[in-house]
Amino acid sequence: MVIETTKAPTFFGFYSPDLEGFTGVGHSVEDCIYQAKWGMEEHSALLKERGLSVPAVNPNPAVTIRNEQRLAATG
Repeated sequence: MVIETTKAPTFFGFYSPDLEGFTGVGHSVEDCIYQAKWGMEEHSALLKERGLSVPAVNPNPAVTIRNEQRLAATG
């Protein structure tokens, strides 16, 4: 899971690169981890219900905390 800072000082975004379509927002790093735990379970169940593939559980999960990735300006 990746947790990123946002422009808003009281929000963090999170997503899982392994679980397609899974994203969320929390008020702290801890809140993101808490929400992700339950959200990943619900998201996986929804994917299964719709007959979509669900990746295998990662036996060695990692959490990366970083600054928001921003696109460079072109022009």
